[in-house]
Amino acid sequence: MSEEEFRDGGVLAEFKDVTALVKACEKVRDAGYKSWDAYSPFPVHGIDPAMGIKMTKIPAVILTAGLTGATTAILLQWWTNAVDYKFPISGKPFWSIPANIPVGFELTVLFSAITAFIVTLAVNKLPSFYNPLFNHDSFKRVTDDAFFISISSADKKYDFDKCKDFLEELGAIDVEQIKDDSHVNAELPRNLKIAGVVAVCLTFIPLGLIARARTAYSSEPRIHIIPDMDAQPKFKTQTANSMFPDGRSMRLYPEGTVAVGEPGTDDHFERGVDEDGAWVDTLPQQVSLNEATVKRGEERFGIYCAPCHGLAGYGDGLVHRRAEKIGSPSWVAPSSLHQDYIRTQPVGQLYHTIKHGIRNMPAYGHAIPPEDRWAIVTYIKALQLSQGAELKDVPASARVKLK
Repeated sequence: MSEEEFRDGGVLAEFKDVTALVKACEKVRDAGYKSWDAYSPFPVHGIDPAMGIKMTKIPAVILTAGLTGATTAILLQWWTNAVDYKFPISGKPFWSIPANIPVGFELTVLFSAITAFIVTLAVNKLPSFYNPLFNHDSFKRVTDDAFFISISSADKKYDFDKCKDFLEELGAIDVEQIKDDSHVNAELPRNLKIAGVVAVCLTFIPLGLIARARTAYSSEPRIHIIPDMDAQPKFKTQTANSMFPDGRSMRLYPEGTVAVGEPGTDDHFERGVDEDGAWVDTLPQQVSLNEATVKRGEERFGIYCAPCHGLAGYGDGLVHRRAEKIGSPSWVAPSSLHQDYIRTQPVGQLYHTIKHGIRNMPAYGHAIPPEDRWAIVTYIKALQLSQGAELKDVPASARVKLK
């Protein structure tokens, strides 16, 4: 390319180190230049204020987009559920904030992310595949060990001779004119234009197929581009399967398998009954009666039982007191665990009550494993003993302290 085909793109100055670069940036900033930039092979701390770069407005734009997304989600759900297509479900309100939070959150993130991506590219004028600075061999070192400042010819104060003298005064070790050839062959190639037109036309095909599918009828299932879990490869029951040595698709249960929610083979431990179905009055062999077990039972009792039965077991828990305070007509007071008929119950019956519930008391078998149920039983028995103990039940060594 001849020199006549190049335009004056500005001035490019190289500096010896990062310190000289930052100082020069401060001078260029103070001189009032607006269309210029600095280049370094690594991030330079403090160069933003040296160049006069102010806080970007992108966060404010992203915040606005996020609020727009949240508003759009809330209004859309309100319109579809509470106005356009009311659908009563179990007496629930047609529209409420909690049920619509997930979609609001998703649209907030979606709008924010897309806006951040597009605005960041636009502000940084990306994608940009070419820059006149690429014509300079010295600029190739900017990713290695060189530091540069360029002042564009588009700057209102630009004058090549004045800019060159100014940058040399700032300590530039080399100053040269930027050769701008971006105007040469700047038009898109014809083949690329044709490909773009064809691509745009092809985008209308899916839209046409969708529009046709909304009104057309067919005995064949629709095309499922992403089958996901709807058409997964699988073996059906009672079919052959060469994957396993026995040739069967259905597999035998591992030894000792117990169905969820059903008792195991140890009735004493799982159900609290003996071989004849009577309530047991002893702990199973899997549970040791020691201080650790009682402590565990006390902890679990405080979590699951005390809210209704109270910490001492008299049926005066916080839930009961709250129900009495508000005067709930349907509330049934919890039983005191110190009533005679409960005090005399076998441990197996207490275990059964914890697991399956009784009357208004719900079942806790889904939340409390068997070991913890037995631990609670040991604590209840200890609690009953403590509340109904007599002096003769106290060890002789401790009776002196009580007197």
